[in-house]
Amino acid sequence: MSLFRIFINQLDEDDLEMASSKKVITREEWEKKLNAVKLRKEDMNTLVMNFLVTEGFVEAADKFQRESGTKPEIDLSTITDRMAVKKAVQNGHVEDAIEKVNDLNPEILDTNPELFFHLQQQRLIELIRHGKIEEALEFAQEELAPRGEENQSFLQELEKTVALLVFEDASNCPVKDLLDISHRLKTASEVNAAILTSQSHEKDPKLPSLLKMLIWAQNQLDEKAVYPHINDLSTAQLQDPSE
Repeated sequence: MSLFRIFINQLDEDDLEMASSKKVITREEWEKKLNAVKLRKEDMNTLVMNFLVTEGFVEAADKFQRESGTKPEIDLSTITDRMAVKKAVQNGHVEDAIEKVNDLNPEILDTNPELFFHLQQQRLIELIRHGKIEEALEFAQEELAPRGEENQSFLQELEKTVALLVFEDASNCPVKDLLDISHRLKTASEVNAAILTSQSHEKDPKLPSLLKMLIWAQNQLDEKAVYPHINDLSTAQLQDPSE
């Protein structure tokens, strides 16, 4: 249960009735409620370790393990391998990334045709980016077209990618976003998530989800009470409503 959900439940229902006005909670009252919620240090450490492992900060995770005694959920050596795959995709070295994924676990791509198609699509994009037009056409015909015949969504994505070849100036192409670095990052994140899933680990860190829950809880409470907010998540400083 989220921290603010606890507060919402703790507030007396009669006080939250909005017939006349919202309940006003002073900073002193709010801080008293905050201090009444007990959080175990072990739980906080586990949350930090989960973030470091999921995001691939292997050196920080190793140091945090030694300093806090918090065990990571997976072997830290696998993080280095996973980050090597992710970095290869981010740098446009997709063929190398595919080889690294297969070295880690061949079943990842064997059991995930959508991921494999997106990696092959990224290979095609990189060929187009470097002006290897003939090689790009041959690759599209031999590697991607057969998959498009079996899957309508793959075919649509292939047609969008091949459209890049129609325009001499890619900046005029309606699908020019495929050449953006952001598309590489998207594909890299997809691979990263698949590797984490294969290791029985969450594909997303828990911390961002908890922060989203915090924002949601504050929005819910805004309808019922006036109280000190956390407006800047990076500092977690309480601000009075008047600030």
